[in-house]
Amino acid sequence: MFAAYFDCPGGPENLYMKEVVKPNPGEGEVLVKVSASALNRADLLQRRGKYPPPKGASDILGLEAAGSVAGLGPGCRGRWKVGDAVMALLSGGGQAQYVTVPEGHLMPIPKDMTFIQAAAIPEAWLTAFQLLHFVGKVQEGETVLIHAGASGVGMAAIQLVRLAKAIPIVTAGTQEKLKATANAGAAAGFNYKTEDFSAKVLEFTQGSGVDIILDCVGGSYWEKNLNCLSTDGRWIIYGLLSGGEVHGHLLARLLSKRASIHTSLLRSRDKEANNGYQLINLKERLVRAFTEDALPYFAEGASPRLQPLVDSVYPLHKIAEAHRVMEENKNIGKIVIEVPV
Repeated sequence: MFAAYFDCPGGPENLYMKEVVKPNPGEGEVLVKVSASALNRADLLQRRGKYPPPKGASDILGLEAAGSVAGLGPGCRGRWKVGDAVMALLSGGGQAQYVTVPEGHLMPIPKDMTFIQAAAIPEAWLTAFQLLHFVGKVQEGETVLIHAGASGVGMAAIQLVRLAKAIPIVTAGTQEKLKATANAGAAAGFNYKTEDFSAKVLEFTQGSGVDIILDCVGGSYWEKNLNCLSTDGRWIIYGLLSGGEVHGHLLARLLSKRASIHTSLLRSRDKEANNGYQLINLKERLVRAFTEDALPYFAEGASPRLQPLVDSVYPLHKIAEAHRVMEENKNIGKIVIEVPV
C-alpha cells in the first residue's frame, strides 16, 4: 500500500508517498480501507522530529481517518462488519491506504456525510469534547475562552460549548477567521494581533472573567490568561505553540484566584488506572461518550446541528503542500488528505 512518509526529520519537502507493507489486524482490531485522513499540528511536529509516536504506534503520519471496514481481527465482538462506513481516532497511520484500529476507537459515519467531511471529525472533535467534558467539566451558563478559535479544535469547541449551553468566546489572528468563528457560534471574538484579548474578555464578562480557557498557545499567553480567568477558573493547556517557558509569578497569581491548571495530550493516552487496580481504556470511554452524546447532532435535521468545517482537500501525493499551508497558519477548519484507491 502507499503511505505518507519521510526518511529523516525536516521540512515539508521531505515528505513523499512510499510503498509500505499493508498492516494486518491483531487481536480486537479492525482493518480500515482509508478514503480520507486529515492534518493535525502533531503531524507537523512529528515530521520535524519533535513528536515521536507513542510506543507501539505506527510511525506513519495521520491521527484520524475515514473509510470502510476491510477486515476483522481475531476477538472482535461483532459490532462492525466488512463494508461499514467508519471514522477512527488513531495514534498514527491514518495517511495511508489501510490502517488497523482497535474496534473501540471506531465510530459510525453519520448518514449522508462524505468521507471527506467525516475525516475532519475524530481528532479535533474528540480533543475538544475531552477538554470540555472530561477535563474542564463545563457547566451550563459558563463562559469558555477558546484560543486558535478558527483551528479544527477551535471550531469544534465553539459548537460543543454551545451544545453544552455555555458561552464560547475566541481569539484568532485575522478578521476572516473571526468571522468564521462567529458563523460557527462564537459569542465574541478578539484579534490577538491587534487587541489585548484579556482586556476585551474582561469587558465582555463585565469584569468576572472566563470560567474555562482552552489554550494551545502556552508560554506567551500565561499572564493574559490569568488576567481574564475567573476566581476558581480552569485553565486547560493542550499545546505549546509559543513554547513552554514562563517568566514571572505564575503560581502566586494562580493561587490568588484559587484557579487550577490542567494539561492534556490525547494521542499518548491509552489506559489509565481506576482506583489503582482496574485498567480502563480512556480513548474507548471518550469515543463511546462522544458517540452517544454528540454524534447524533451531526445528523441532518438535528437541533442544534454540529458540522465539521473543511478548509481544503489535498491528494496524498500533495501532502507536502498541505503541510506548508498549515505551517503558514492559513487554514480555517480542517485540512483533509484524500487517499487514492
